[in-house]
Amino acid sequence: MIHFLTPEYPPRHGGVADYTHQIATELVRSGETVHVWGPSDSAPQPGSAIVVHPDLGRFRSADLRRASLLLDEHPSPRRLVVQWVPHGFGRRAMNLPFCFWLWRRSIAGDTVELIVHEPFVTFSGGVRQCAVAVVQRVMTLMLLSAARRVWVTTRAWAPLLEPYLPGSSPAVEWLPVPSSLQCADAAAVRKVRERYAPANECLVGHFGTHGSLITSLLVDAIPQLAEASPSVRFVFVGSNGETFRAALVARHPNLAGRMSATGTLSSSDVSAHIAACDVLLQPYPDGVTSRRTTVMAGLFARVPVVTTQGTLTEGLWQDERAVKLAAVGDVRGIVQHVVQLLADPAERRRQGEAGRAVYDRWFDVRHAVAALAS
Repeated sequence: MIHFLTPEYPPRHGGVADYTHQIATELVRSGETVHVWGPSDSAPQPGSAIVVHPDLGRFRSADLRRASLLLDEHPSPRRLVVQWVPHGFGRRAMNLPFCFWLWRRSIAGDTVELIVHEPFVTFSGGVRQCAVAVVQRVMTLMLLSAARRVWVTTRAWAPLLEPYLPGSSPAVEWLPVPSSLQCADAAAVRKVRERYAPANECLVGHFGTHGSLITSLLVDAIPQLAEASPSVRFVFVGSNGETFRAALVARHPNLAGRMSATGTLSSSDVSAHIAACDVLLQPYPDGVTSRRTTVMAGLFARVPVVTTQGTLTEGLWQDERAVKLAAVGDVRGIVQHVVQLLADPAERRRQGEAGRAVYDRWFDVRHAVAALAS
């Protein structure tokens, strides 16, 4: 029996919510009994055998006491797998009581395991961020002293965590994040193409939540791409895309007819929109890593991906040639990669197949299930 503790779960949208539901679902299919303990808005999904407990509430002390009583009703020792994102557990990303609660449960006999999606904030910024950085490192020390096993979603996190590991701790293991999308329906893909590229123009997509850190890397690339490829069209897939489109149109009114935004979509609609693209443009300020589910969507769908190489980018992206890479801030390099792919259908197919092969080899959900079941 596995108990997942998570800061978010469906019907709430979010990367950790989708990941937890996906992994839990696959573990159930493999024969495991899975309980998910989440915040108060967590709910069972239709037809799912996952047992969902919304009893972590808002991760306050009273919520933790209630959750302890309910956890104690299950056979001991309990295996608690924590989806760790420090800002996800309330108290302004400084929930020391939650970490202490987990440490106490480990002392009492429960097995605590961590899946670290994000470790802690840096000391850059103002006084408040520095204070948060200190507290989050104390939280990390507490969690690592409680954990029997530690996974990271990108290898870039391992050297950050290792100085805080107790001497007897096991090595940090890598557990990349798979795509949560399913194979797209061919008819749905055709409809997307008809809507956004009615004359069969090339379609460049971006998938994500369109936060400012990401869109700041797109604001120059997209107009330059539009100029270099006069017939190309763009679609922004995911939440807040409409806001980003409006900002771009305000700066480049001549592009209004060539840019579209979908807003928030269902999982099946996201799959169809990703598969309809000729190229995905996915830059990241710290570079592509194995925790970026938006890149995984492109690899899974066999759509060539152009992305950035930065301070956190693992070596496998260069070694495996799963994507086209340009340095963070190298707008010219990004544009050149996209233009070359758009001009060469055979290379697009080759790159898409290469990306899917790398996805199957490293990132497919079966790898995470095997690791958690071991």
